[in-house]
Amino acid sequence: MLANLALDGLEPLLTERFKSRKHKVHLVRYADDFIVTGSSKELLEREVKPVIESFLAQRGLMLSPTKTKITHVTEGFDFLGWNLRWVRGGLRSVPSRKNRLAFYDKLRQTIRRLRTAEQAELIECLNPLIRGWAQYHRCVAVNEVFRKMDHLLFSALWRWSRRRHPNKGKRWVKRRYFRKEGSRDWVFAREGFRLLRFSDFSYREHFKIRSEANPYDPSWEHYFAQRQAKQMMQTLMGRRRLRWLWNRQDGKCPFCHQPVTKQTGWDVHHRVHRAHGGTDHWTNLEITHPTCHQQHHAVRGRGTGRVGSKEVNLS
Repeated sequence: MLANLALDGLEPLLTERFKSRKHKVHLVRYADDFIVTGSSKELLEREVKPVIESFLAQRGLMLSPTKTKITHVTEGFDFLGWNLRWVRGGLRSVPSRKNRLAFYDKLRQTIRRLRTAEQAELIECLNPLIRGWAQYHRCVAVNEVFRKMDHLLFSALWRWSRRRHPNKGKRWVKRRYFRKEGSRDWVFAREGFRLLRFSDFSYREHFKIRSEANPYDPSWEHYFAQRQAKQMMQTLMGRRRLRWLWNRQDGKCPFCHQPVTKQTGWDVHHRVHRAHGGTDHWTNLEITHPTCHQQHHAVRGRGTGRVGSKEVNLS
């Protein structure tokens, strides 16, 4: 929060100082980490960097010499645990090597610390770590990285299993600690506990939120409803919930009472706005036509109730 307060105003300053589109100066910021793009190395060194240093000096701050780097986009750079690099006409983003090694070392230390623990306890400790790291990185190109991480984790678990029974054969160790589930063999599991695999988390698109969007402003309710509908479609549980809501409404929009189909599209409507304390619980959700949803919020803004049915004055 303090970093955001201190750096607030840097983006408008750069936009004002470098208005020309040929400069291609843009700022991307997360807390105290930020990157600045520019059309050339000379522009960044001679013009952009002095502006940033002057801005920070007014707040008693300075750029870290060890963390500040000017590089060409084709060479790539690390940002927020990802490595971003321009290849073959497109931006390639993957978990950075430094981030992968640090996380694997954390897994390895956890396994070593629990070398005498029960298998179920080890699984309970590793699953939250795997889930958190995989969900953070699943919005970039991770398929190949996740396969490598699965292999590294399997090797560490196999060593953990063999070390516990040095006088037992490999087949005995496999039968004790690894199971077969469907077509997948070598699943590290024990009595209802199964270790998650990185490859269990497939790629999920990240929908960038508009910087001006405010969840506490009712005028943005339609935007957040569209965003939630897209997010729900990305998960099996979300699609099941949409299907359940659609069946509960007999496949019809609650506003105009016409069928909701793929052709018409849909929004997820909150009966009680989140700005007014509404939740994402299924009892507070409805599936509506996008146009009906927009009209509904327009009417609500004028102080009346639902369109497509009897209007009720809300004042």
